[in-house]
Amino acid sequence: MGSLVRTSRVLVAAGLAAGVLASVGAAAAPAGPGPRYTAGADGAGDAYFPLAGNGGYDVTHYDLDIDYVPPVATVPPTPLSQIRGRLDGVATIDLVARQDLDRFNLDLRGMTVSGLAINGKRATGIEPPADGVEVEGAAYWQVQDDANRRWELTVQPRPKLKAGQPARVVVTYGGETSRPTDIEGALYGWVTTRDGAMVVSEPEGSMTWYPVNDHQRDKASYSFEITVPAGKTAVANGLPAGEPVTADGETTWSWEAPDQQASYLTTASVGDFVRRPVTTSASGVPILDFVDAKITGNALANTNTNLALQARMIDFFESRFGPYPFNSYGSIVDNDSVGYALETQTRPVYSGQASQGTVAHELAHQWLGNAVSPDTWQHIWLNEGWATYASWLWAEENGGTTAQQAFASWYAPARTAAYWALPIGDPGPLGLFATQVYNRGAGTLHALRVKVGDQAFFAATREWLETYDDSTGTTDDFIAVFEEESGQDLSAFFHTWLFAPEKPTTW
Repeated sequence: MGSLVRTSRVLVAAGLAAGVLASVGAAAAPAGPGPRYTAGADGAGDAYFPLAGNGGYDVTHYDLDIDYVPPVATVPPTPLSQIRGRLDGVATIDLVARQDLDRFNLDLRGMTVSGLAINGKRATGIEPPADGVEVEGAAYWQVQDDANRRWELTVQPRPKLKAGQPARVVVTYGGETSRPTDIEGALYGWVTTRDGAMVVSEPEGSMTWYPVNDHQRDKASYSFEITVPAGKTAVANGLPAGEPVTADGETTWSWEAPDQQASYLTTASVGDFVRRPVTTSASGVPILDFVDAKITGNALANTNTNLALQARMIDFFESRFGPYPFNSYGSIVDNDSVGYALETQTRPVYSGQASQGTVAHELAHQWLGNAVSPDTWQHIWLNEGWATYASWLWAEENGGTTAQQAFASWYAPARTAAYWALPIGDPGPLGLFATQVYNRGAGTLHALRVKVGDQAFFAATREWLETYDDSTGTTDDFIAVFEEESGQDLSAFFHTWLFAPEKPTTW
């Protein structure tokens, strides 16, 4: 069904549903002094990415209805840097105001909004007004400032929103897709490939394919309806919502992800995928794998061997970290490459093939990074250090190198002063994915385990995961949990390992 028809249907439905939401919110408004309406902040408060995310509201659910047409094959092939697809979408966003809101922002990069309704009322699209200029009525406008990395969709609701009031925003948008890059120049977001799209959005690339509060402080549940040319497969987070439906040369794939999820962990990858037989872990977690049909030979054999270990890996990590936190697991292995794998929630994306160590790493992230996310990007070592250490634990469990041997192998070699100078507890926006964050992070955790003992270490790990599940935490939060469980003052230890600009020698 074409996007224009779907747009009309969704907007009408949204208007009816949102009218109920608005009336409920109005009835629940507290008595007292009249509200003081202000604009929601244009960032979530992350020093590394000041304009990522937004303030003033919490999203509870995203319903993403997307039509995607991949690039047309040419002879000779179009250079990768020039390939383009076409995405048209309707995003239905349910949110709750956290303050009395005059206006608020969503992040959206490279897509053009053609229509917007809030609580069933259509807003008028206008040019960005000058500072201090009052705008009449319900309105929206976009700022697309690549030089300052400012990509904002501003929504002005009328009537204004009161704190605690739920609202539904329906955004109709679209545009040409390309191969966007992050602050370091690495591919991320909706990365157009020759046969579809490889969708990997860390740290704030989800804004390249849907309007979003693009920061992990605002987690939400998701629904996906992705329509692609017949023969293509669209894979998203969670579990399929019924079988794919094909009509008029298009196939629609529907997915439901009911668990709380950070925006950077969403995916809607499209390609020529083959679905492997569904397996389950001992605890009943369904595992759905999708492998690019163009992967053959040793790469396919290695990938199949390593994906076959996922059920045992889940069993092992559950014994260390507690129950698997989501409704499903699996993988997307794409023949195209962004040069890295990413732990998209329930369904990590791999470039080219899936190695055993990387599969263990991305699976561990489901607990450490996904269920519990870093409150700001400064604390990324809590993601990458843990996932790296978990891969050390898996190697030992699977009869390979022990965690102590892996620690010694990393710690013993001579390294440059510059290597040790990076403070992994605050690596800066250009140091998020430095090898030190991964390996010194893992070394920190092994040294901590030795210091406090296995019983306290794994008990505190479980406490960390239980306390901050479906939420975010900071390094200070992490230290507090381990100090409470171990009964030790660990401030000097963590300073040495996370912030001291030298190789740790005593701790």
